[in-house]
Amino acid sequence: MLEMLCSCSVQVSLMLTRVSTGDSCCNPLSMGAIKKMIEQEIAGIYVLSLMIGKNVVEDTENGFFLDVNHQVSMVCSQLAQDPNLQGGYNAMGFSQGAQFLRAVAQRCPSPPMKKLISVGGQHQGVYGLPRCPGESSHVCDMIREALNRGAYSDLVQKHLVQAQYWHDPLNDDLYKKHSLFLADINQERSVNETYKKNLQQLETFVMVKFLQDSVVDPVDTEWFGFLKTGQAKVTETLQESDLYKQDRLGLAAMDKAGKLVFLATEGDHLQFSKEWFDANLLPYLR
Repeated sequence: MLEMLCSCSVQVSLMLTRVSTGDSCCNPLSMGAIKKMIEQEIAGIYVLSLMIGKNVVEDTENGFFLDVNHQVSMVCSQLAQDPNLQGGYNAMGFSQGAQFLRAVAQRCPSPPMKKLISVGGQHQGVYGLPRCPGESSHVCDMIREALNRGAYSDLVQKHLVQAQYWHDPLNDDLYKKHSLFLADINQERSVNETYKKNLQQLETFVMVKFLQDSVVDPVDTEWFGFLKTGQAKVTETLQESDLYKQDRLGLAAMDKAGKLVFLATEGDHLQFSKEWFDANLLPYLR
């Protein structure tokens, strides 16, 4: 869901999204720990963890069931009303939160997002749910069943967050027609020039890929790559994709301008050490 840690000061601004499905804005073992770590490392930084809902329980549930487009709209409203963010902010999204934050950058240019750091984000969606994260295996089983039965039905699309970034390369027409969130922000149906213009306002777009990731399928999506259309075995990089060649999002222009940064780390999904985080990601926040 769209739980973010937003941090902003005269020098730095940051927005963080939930670590994974089933997490919450205030979990002391995940988002809470990251918030505390950043505050300890960067003196005077303002960090805001956005809660989507009235309490932690609602916040967690909304990560499964609240329409992503509605979540993005809620966040845009909160950011616009926070006086600490009006000079701009940086954003850091973890797992599904990363592509949700990119939607914020594309749809809500005020206040301006300066840098976007995607940690294991699924920017071309997923085609598989090999190991659903979160505390409830019952919920994970329900999600798998719903996605397998009909990811692009109106009911599933509107009420299951994971369906909104489900990308089926074997049913490309269905995906482009019925995907309520991902197909829109990835310009699959038509080119929204505002989305393209807003994304290009980023100073830097960092993407972190976990080389041993057993949760995200295919893992190439963490660098904006994906499976080639019409089959489910061979992947292509961002640079090989039509999205890049046609530059529908402005990513090719950003790449040529040196705004795209591709980082890789060993380990499974979101498994990194504090030392790696400090050395590789904190410099983008200072």
